[in-house]
Amino acid sequence: MSDADTKTNPLPLVGITYRLFTRVVDRPLRDLGFAVSQLPVLVSLKKAGALSQTELARRAQVEQPSMAQLLNRMERDGLVLRVPDPDDRRSRLISLTDSASKGLASGRAVMDGASEQALAGLSDAERDQLAALLGRVNANLERMVGNARMNDIE
Repeated sequence: MSDADTKTNPLPLVGITYRLFTRVVDRPLRDLGFAVSQLPVLVSLKKAGALSQTELARRAQVEQPSMAQLLNRMERDGLVLRVPDPDDRRSRLISLTDSASKGLASGRAVMDGASEQALAGLSDAERDQLAALLGRVNANLERMVGNARMNDIE
């Protein structure tokens, strides 16, 4: 990808950055018993407590079938528990196991360390600008996804 290409469309750089970052954190996270793909679920459960599969899929922005497969693997690996929802006997709530909850601090340290290295040399103002710009791009994309869903409903 040339500099001219990224000047007209820098979004492919976001994908490259994500893939490189994933390669950096993958092994240390696996050594802790986690996978990068599990992090949105783990963090959501840590922040919110027990959630339904539907709510987890919404928060992690993952399709339901993919979330079901991910949760099956996470349950098998002892990271999450499924318990009956006291408000709806047909539904189950997903929560973190104690071991997953305890290990998340180490996982966070891996992510924070890699992030710090990836952002080395950027000033605080540049980091703020990068975050603001990516936030705006994400908002545009979320609006597009919302519009596509609305068109599917009509």
